[in-house]
Amino acid sequence: MEEKTLKFLITASGFELERIRTALSDNGIPNDSKPQKRNFSAKAVTGVDNSVQDIYVAADDYDKAYDLCVGIGAIKLEGEEEIISDDPEMTAPADEYEEMPDGKRKAVRIISVILFILIVAAVIFGTDFITGWIKDLFTK
Repeated sequence: MEEKTLKFLITASGFELERIRTALSDNGIPNDSKPQKRNFSAKAVTGVDNSVQDIYVAADDYDKAYDLCVGIGAIKLEGEEEIISDDPEMTAPADEYEEMPDGKRKAVRIISVILFILIVAAVIFGTDFITGWIKDLFTK
């Protein structure tokens, strides 16, 4: 049986490595990855392989694998740029906050402290009431 020649496809690491290898395998493209020399991974300790690895595919499948990597964004074509739009409808709306005046800020803080104290008191008194009620059930 004739052994297939491997051809270098891309270098990746971490999540990107797993993403590329999974995409290749899902599309029926056999692949292999080899760690670059002098590159250590803490996979035994962390469970995550952070080593930089070269991904190889069979020479016959190279064009299909290359197109797949371009399709998933792992390989950028020459002249390809990330599209950043200045159109406000295309971008996510930014949260806009208005600066609160000092008097209003102090009032909000004071009211928040008072409400917190009331909530804590309600929890304590409620617990005391329920405990007393349960105690009365068993002592009568």
